[in-house]
Amino acid sequence: MSLEALRNALPDYAKDQKLNLGSLATEPVLTEQQRAGTFIASALASRNPTVIREIVDEFGPKLSPEALTAAKAAASIMGMNNVYYRFTHLVQGDYAQMPAKLRMNVMARPGVDKTDFELWSLAVSAINGCGMCMESHEKVVLQHGLSKEQVQAAVRIASVVHATAATLDGEAALAA
Repeated sequence: MSLEALRNALPDYAKDQKLNLGSLATEPVLTEQQRAGTFIASALASRNPTVIREIVDEFGPKLSPEALTAAKAAASIMGMNNVYYRFTHLVQGDYAQMPAKLRMNVMARPGVDKTDFELWSLAVSAINGCGMCMESHEKVVLQHGLSKEQVQAAVRIASVVHATAATLDGEAALAA
């Protein structure tokens, strides 16, 4: 039970995160693929090895090999895009009108339903703090029929996974 191991690794002061990890693991407004992919993409974006390992162990078997690759790809491509588009948005000026000249082929052919890939990209964008990307991905998933409740559920997963990673990173730093 990898999610249980992750919950047990959290200190007592992070009891809310423990509870949230448990309840979000069965979040009913998302499909199993949406939920599992959101957990995995969020774990990768949060960069904590323990969180990544335990969440992939828990949710990886719930995805097809193509969906697992797509969740990884969402974290990877958003790692690049969130930095670039956050820069163009915050600095403003001419940068937003200039071609990005960055390859983003996976966005067009992610290997899974485009809506799921966009939802995972939204969750990663929330972790990485790119407002421009969050707005863009939210618009796409809503246009493709997801509800605001589903969007909220994905962002709730991202927030709890990220907080779990930050807590474990902090504890490791204090123990060093």
